Amino acid sequence: MATPVSVQKSEDEWRAILSPEQFRILREKDTEPKFSGEYDKFFADGVYNCVGCKTPLYKSSTKFDSGCGWPAFFEGLPGAINRTPDPDGRRTEITCAACGGHLGHVFKGEGHKTSTDERHCVNSISIKFMPAN
Repeated sequence: MATPVSVQKSEDEWRAILSPEQFRILREKDTEPKFSGEYDKFFADGVYNCVGCKTPLYKSSTKFDSGCGWPAFFEGLPGAINRTPDPDGRRTEITCAACGGHLGHVFKGEGHKTSTDERHCVNSISIKFMPAN
């Protein structure tokens, strides 16, 4: 997959296209409450895109039920997600490579039976599901 096209907007432009809750999570790096997101227990076939810029981020085939209370994926689409260690060094933040929108955090080595042993813990409000066909 090609590198996503960079999407640059001012804070006012983001506020105009995102709901207040989307802005709070994507732009201010907040987190939605556990077990509250629409995609936590959702497993249809398709692709999950960034809600801010519509860049494809995850295939449904990489989604799994981790029991954590947020949608979990074991890998993103190539080049779609950036990783940045949190200042405290305890977690690694994941953001959309195109617009920088906050998705959540990635955790490694938790023992999930996936090919990567990673859990991308993603806020439902940060993504939009697009069904296959």
